[in-house]
Amino acid sequence: MNLPFQPPIEPMLAKLTDEIPVGEGWQYEPKWDGFRALVFRDGDEVFIQSRDQKPLDRYFPELPPALRAALPQRCVLDGEVVIAGPRGLDFDSLLLRIHPAASRVKLLAAQTPASYVAWDLLAFDDRDLRSTPQGERRQLLEALLREAAPPIHLTPATRDPSVAADWFNRFEGAGLDGVVAKRLSDPYMPGKRGWAKIKHARTADCVVAGFRWHKNGPGTMVGSLLLGIFDETGRLNHVGITASFTTEKREQLVADLAPLRENALDGHPWAEWAEWEAAARESGQRMPGATSRWNRDRDLSWEPLRPERVCEVAYDHLQGDRFRHATTFVRWRPDKRPEDCRYDQLESTAPFELEAIFGR
Repeated sequence: MNLPFQPPIEPMLAKLTDEIPVGEGWQYEPKWDGFRALVFRDGDEVFIQSRDQKPLDRYFPELPPALRAALPQRCVLDGEVVIAGPRGLDFDSLLLRIHPAASRVKLLAAQTPASYVAWDLLAFDDRDLRSTPQGERRQLLEALLREAAPPIHLTPATRDPSVAADWFNRFEGAGLDGVVAKRLSDPYMPGKRGWAKIKHARTADCVVAGFRWHKNGPGTMVGSLLLGIFDETGRLNHVGITASFTTEKREQLVADLAPLRENALDGHPWAEWAEWEAAARESGQRMPGATSRWNRDRDLSWEPLRPERVCEVAYDHLQGDRFRHATTFVRWRPDKRPEDCRYDQLESTAPFELEAIFGR
């Protein structure tokens, strides 16, 4: 590629903060929940790079033709690959693109096409814009993408913190998970956490119904706890894991959980998860023993526990009927009954109409 710099490069990153920064000199954008992607274009040649500097092109064959139609002949952009579904951003559909055969990717591209949301311009023609201030890069990006059509989009941006606060609350129902704040005077700093990200944080009481051993092997330490929440029918749904423990705590958990392992499968709500796995895939629910979608060789076998203990965890947001990311352990709740851990405890938000951004 004949560009001011060649792929791959490290993307600029964001540091988690508690509040939206205010004052002069800030630009705010929605925080998209997709795959980070830098796009390099030189004529007919398009290269899509992931956050960890690997190619993404083969997983999203529908994007290069759209990028060639929307972008100038020679440029480098930073942004996010997303899939917009009827209920908001569909991260699970993105995950399905990773690792399968080309024929499967082609089918998925037709069924659930991806979009690219651009938020930064790093190079244009012979100009390396990484040392150019954020505010100027944004103006250039707006000019270049003024005529862009779906599936290529320009992310919304504002300098008004009250608008950013509104986005923080209103966009969550569409699957966006916060706001990113950028200083207008900052250059693009590859590998540096120069931006600020503000994400939703909440707590929930969950039933601890199983655990996985640490990678060091069975009997060594607890790797993660498997969390459950009851739905309106009384079924205990696997909603995620919590694994935020020190080495000392992981060792202590082996002894703490030992009594709950006795006769744990007798009447356990997940005892027949293997038979349910096919149906769970159809519904999008992950069962405790499912294989990893990132590493098929990873051992995700689990040990059942009598579902008698409750813990409080911190989470950012719910996607469907489970936590979007791994949660953070807060404390045990001996004062809570397992049957009180229901979905109605969780804060819900009304979906934001993605048409306001995607124009469809």
